[in-house]
Amino acid sequence: MESISFFSAAELTAAGVDTSLTQHPDFVNAGGILDGIELFDAAFFGFSAREAETLDPQQRILLECAWRQWRTRATTARVAPVRSRLRRLSDEHLSFQSPGQAGHRQLVGDFLLFTGNDKDFVSTRVSYKLNLRGPSIAVQTACSTSLVAVAMACDSLFTHQCDMGLAGGVAIRVPQKSGYMFQEGQIFSRDGHTRSFDAAASGTLFQTALAWSC
Repeated sequence: MESISFFSAAELTAAGVDTSLTQHPDFVNAGGILDGIELFDAAFFGFSAREAETLDPQQRILLECAWRQWRTRATTARVAPVRSRLRRLSDEHLSFQSPGQAGHRQLVGDFLLFTGNDKDFVSTRVSYKLNLRGPSIAVQTACSTSLVAVAMACDSLFTHQCDMGLAGGVAIRVPQKSGYMFQEGQIFSRDGHTRSFDAAASGTLFQTALAWSC
């Protein structure tokens, strides 16, 4: 089973993809979809509505997954849970508003936009919100980011820098319904399918991804 979706012409037009592009013979109307990226329980994590609107959806989803993994694995491994700052879960959710919208930058300021969207702050934000006290390192190694993060977490365990490791990665393309142009000799798949180790393989495609280890 694969996680690739194929988009109709109407869906692509609604997402803002130019018609001249979608009608090109080398255009591939495929991509990965993650539902609900605009949803986030700001109050649960102690964010104001304005802060939540400013945060990149990737950072918000990664924080949610980190909390879920930590709560589950810490109990299983019988690790004494740290004292949490988290407030009771609310049923209210906020819709994501792009920081690029007119007036938004002036409203929240450049610094809040920078810290809420730059990848260098994601690890320390998770540590702060979950009240984790060990090493907190943001890793970026292209497609191998999650694997390298897990390897570094294992090293920290082996060298007793921490008692428990939490590692993962997230990648969400916005807009999700966009597709891509196939080019001979490039890495993108001709038909939108990824067939690893298969004679019929013609390439890969970038899509929404989540990977976790705890």
